[in-house]
Amino acid sequence: MVRQHFTHVTTWVFDLDNTLYPPQARLFDQIEARMTSFVMEFLRVERAEADRIRHAYWREHGTTLAGLMRCHDLDPDRYLREVHDISLDHLAPDPDLAGAIRALPGRKIVYTNGSGEYAGRVVAARGLSGAFDAVYGVEHAGFRPKPEACAFAAVLERDGSEAGRAAMFEDDPRNLAAPHDMGMRTVHVAPEPVPATHIHYHTDDLGGFLARLV
Repeated sequence: MVRQHFTHVTTWVFDLDNTLYPPQARLFDQIEARMTSFVMEFLRVERAEADRIRHAYWREHGTTLAGLMRCHDLDPDRYLREVHDISLDHLAPDPDLAGAIRALPGRKIVYTNGSGEYAGRVVAARGLSGAFDAVYGVEHAGFRPKPEACAFAAVLERDGSEAGRAAMFEDDPRNLAAPHDMGMRTVHVAPEPVPATHIHYHTDDLGGFLARLV
């Protein structure tokens, strides 16, 4: 029954963090710690204030990076380089997921609010190199972040893909609202479902879900 709702899909769009690897890897804990340290140094504030600013910018601007760029004229390249300089030792290859992604018909792409370079490292660590036709970071959307609709539109245009024939897999529910409104099929990838009209499906097993679509 699920498969019939994806027969029109020709482009499969995957978020990166906590989507292509399990949340238990806790990579984002490392990234958040580096974000806080960066904000402390860049704005010359104490840790508690840096954490407050980081959370506030995430809520108000989509990402901490977007807030720092808009409010403080930050150079995004330096930020992306420093906050993504983390260990990937907790990641392991997932051959079942790799096989499920490769079996999907059409284009398979990664789109993350992180950098493209970081995404490539994670894809390789998960044994997913060669499974995707393209990997896009926030820089490929002109540093406009999810959940902004213009960011998704920029990546799809760059990829030559059509929203009405695409599916989006994402761990953050708010990042599925714009894809839904654009006509994409939306799949929430997370341990627990979040009831929302803009979410078509939920799964806590991405590889298993994808295997049901081919």
